[in-house]
Amino acid sequence: MQTTSVLVVDDSALMRRAIKNMLEKAGSFEVHTARNGVDALEQLSRIRPDVVTMDVNMPEMDGMSCLAQIMELQPTPVVMVSSLTESSALITLEALQLGAVDYVPKPGGTVSLNIDEVATELVSKVRGAATAHLTRTGGPRARIRARSRPAAAPTRAARRDSAAGRVDLVLIGSSTGGPALLSEILPRLPATLAAPVVVAQHIPASFTATLARRLDEVCALRVHEVNQIMALLPGNIYIGRGSADVVVARRGTDLIVKSVPASEEYRWHPSVDRLAASAHRYCDPQRMVCVLLTGMGDDGAAEMAAVKEDGGRTIAEAEETAVVWGMPGELARRGGATAILPSYAIADRLIDWVR
Repeated sequence: MQTTSVLVVDDSALMRRAIKNMLEKAGSFEVHTARNGVDALEQLSRIRPDVVTMDVNMPEMDGMSCLAQIMELQPTPVVMVSSLTESSALITLEALQLGAVDYVPKPGGTVSLNIDEVATELVSKVRGAATAHLTRTGGPRARIRARSRPAAAPTRAARRDSAAGRVDLVLIGSSTGGPALLSEILPRLPATLAAPVVVAQHIPASFTATLARRLDEVCALRVHEVNQIMALLPGNIYIGRGSADVVVARRGTDLIVKSVPASEEYRWHPSVDRLAASAHRYCDPQRMVCVLLTGMGDDGAAEMAAVKEDGGRTIAEAEETAVVWGMPGELARRGGATAILPSYAIADRLIDWVR
């Protein structure tokens, strides 16, 4: 098995040792440590790690400042290690927009009693980050270049699909790299979009409200965290509450969306598969559009492929822009993608289809 080189950056010696031991116990990791951002940057060019885990609050140079320099000087997949407070959620979301590919919760209290709670998640996300590419999120300059690229001209099939009929519902699923990508795609949708949008982004519960507020500030559509039963109305985006599942249902003749306890039947939450299956049950698939964005694993691929099989339209993010092409790649491999598009072309295709 190939060894993954990891640089663990944290000002707490106890935390550095705990994360180092956790990764080495999992096997196939070569672990180095740094006590703050200055120390990390000094080691970066010498070690050339495959992945960096980054604490947020550190003396001399904090995690955000260090992350910004890494993305500019030597783009490397970074996993933020952050507490799950509201203030930390805001900082972590900013880090994801700056170029970090993922995050894990930082154990609270006594490390020896809490580290096992995040061990499996950290190992999985570090391994996933090692496969990520940073063509889209490799620092502010790279993101500006990606956003400035023109969308591809619609093919004859795409022009035919744009006249396929009314759309009642748009579903979007994403995971690793998703928050930054949602911040690029959703603000491009106009206030006149004729269908509601429901998003299942794998994310902790403490992050969702902050993500919804940040998106609401930059989107023409109104953005809501789904924390109660809500009517699905055009002109609105609904973000599924983290650590739970989000489903579509009907109340009389009206479509609604609601948050429900996470089901053990599904591995990731909010589950994209569960969202798509519920919408398929209550909405005519020929009036649905499903989008599967960057993320590890295969969540959403099976149910979105089923929607396409029954006449719906689906978009898989292309490998060239996906941080991790697991979820959209699986949809493509199943033959479940009506279109495979780079991230910068997705909003235009949605606008074309949802008329």
